[in-house]
Amino acid sequence: METFSNLADGFAIALTWQNILLALLGCFLGTIMGALPGLGPSNGVAILIPLAFTLGLGATPSLILLTSVYYGAMYGGRISSILLNIPGDEPAMMTCLDGHPMAKKGLAGEALSLSGIASFVGAFFATWGLIFLAPQLVKIALLFGPAEYFALFALAFMTLGGVSSTNQAKSAFAAALGLGLAMIGVDTQTGVPRFTFGEVHLYDGLDFLVAIVGLFALSEVFIFLEHRHGGADADETKLKIGKLYPPMSMIKQCIPTMLRTSFLGFLAGVLPGAGASLGSFISYSFEKRLVDKEGTFGQGAPRGVAAPEAGNNAAAGGALVPMLALGVPGSGTTAVLLAVLLALNITPGPLLFTQNPDVVWGLIAALFIANFMLLAMNIPMVGIFTRVLMIPSRILMPIVAMVSFVGIYGISGSSFDLMVMIGFGVMGWVLRKFDVPLVPIILGTLLGNAMENNLRRAITIDNGNWWTLIDSPLAIGLWTVAIVGFILPLIIGARVKAGMRRQGDEEGSLRD
Repeated sequence: METFSNLADGFAIALTWQNILLALLGCFLGTIMGALPGLGPSNGVAILIPLAFTLGLGATPSLILLTSVYYGAMYGGRISSILLNIPGDEPAMMTCLDGHPMAKKGLAGEALSLSGIASFVGAFFATWGLIFLAPQLVKIALLFGPAEYFALFALAFMTLGGVSSTNQAKSAFAAALGLGLAMIGVDTQTGVPRFTFGEVHLYDGLDFLVAIVGLFALSEVFIFLEHRHGGADADETKLKIGKLYPPMSMIKQCIPTMLRTSFLGFLAGVLPGAGASLGSFISYSFEKRLVDKEGTFGQGAPRGVAAPEAGNNAAAGGALVPMLALGVPGSGTTAVLLAVLLALNITPGPLLFTQNPDVVWGLIAALFIANFMLLAMNIPMVGIFTRVLMIPSRILMPIVAMVSFVGIYGISGSSFDLMVMIGFGVMGWVLRKFDVPLVPIILGTLLGNAMENNLRRAITIDNGNWWTLIDSPLAIGLWTVAIVGFILPLIIGARVKAGMRRQGDEEGSLRD
């Protein structure tokens, strides 16, 4: 009963006019950013962080805006997958397999609406999972000491690549780079400046919001300048939308699929580092083996559209569980949201539910509201969102750059931060050219100081004895999971990626 009482308090917070309008704005902008190939939820949230701070929003309104963008982008990724055969982001790749063949048959409207319903079911299931699972994790996390927290942070880094990682060595390099950046500034225990090179602006360390906007938003501008010179061709979007609403028989056929894959996707999202990509792939593969007796998957099967959409949206909600309950992000986008919480002087973790219950339960209530908004918005407004795909990059990218510069300057009022942001943008562009993931850098920058402080605290408490790091059953369990999580992708990660590519190649549904 306490859970439902807290949820009722959360709805009282979320159902103010300001928060409702922010959720509506976030859903609309998120869907657009998700529909644009290449942006995705991480970049979408990063681009709008300056807007949230420039508007002077408090903690709860800021999170409502940005998590609505997160959910909206997960919805929007299916639009370009179905209409253009170009995934809006990696989790939407599996939607191409049956979504685009349905569009070619003149069923684009039905495919878009069905995928919207599946996204709603997945996200709705995940939000209830967040309500019941996160408080249970909090009870376990209250048993943590400095050594256990250090092991938990190590687990976050070692499992960040997940089983869909392309290269664990590059993920490890990116994490080490992030940890190195976190060392910049005055040592909190000794008061000695580290890696500041005499620059006073660096004494407080690097602002991770500047790093995030530079790495994600500005690097995207540089990538577009290098590779894209006009956006999607208008001719490519001239598929017939057809009927907007799928027949009831199609929805009934897909309901069991949505429920099964929502459960699988949620489990994938809760695992630190696995994320929506794995949730989407597992959901599609499981459903294909279970129900595709006639071999219709890959040829425009409705259940082939519903499975990955329910799976990746459930995984998106599941990734919020470890971020809120443990302070460990479950995906790239939740790592960005973690930075927002820290910037607002709110520390995610076991004490969040007791120290800031208004933030947590207001956010959870807003997720329900945003989910219903997205369902109501995505079906009748399909025509508007498809037109967004025709925005050329020469118009879109200057807007992204403008929001980044104005927003960051509005937050800090420092031209030095703008130069740092440009530096991170160039670094992000170079690293992306070498396929080095950016999320571990952000995670290292965010968690580096907390990881160092817990390590020092644990060693100091036990008089310099390093064995204290594995001196409790909980710490040993976390180290075991961390090691397995690092080694497992080396064994089966390549197989998972190969399976995703092979399915796409065999069914002719990946981007040329």
